[in-house]
Amino acid sequence: MKALFWVGVVVLIVGIVSLFLPVPRDRRAGWRSGGVSVGVETRHEAKVSPFVSAVMIAGGISMMATGRMKS
Repeated sequence: MKALFWVGVVVLIVGIVSLFLPVPRDRRAGWRSGGVSVGVETRHEAKVSPFVSAVMIAGGISMMATGRMKS
């Protein structure tokens, strides 16, 4: 089997997982002076757009099909 097939499998799995698991993002605001720092750190979790997930799934399937045909 070609490498394109396995890359397609990975992209397909990442696309499916991105539908269910949120992506965490950390943001820090404040200032730092020498050894002293004052600030606020926030954590926000957002899911990837379903459109992006669908494109990844379709791309993974097409890469798998192309990798199969060339072998």
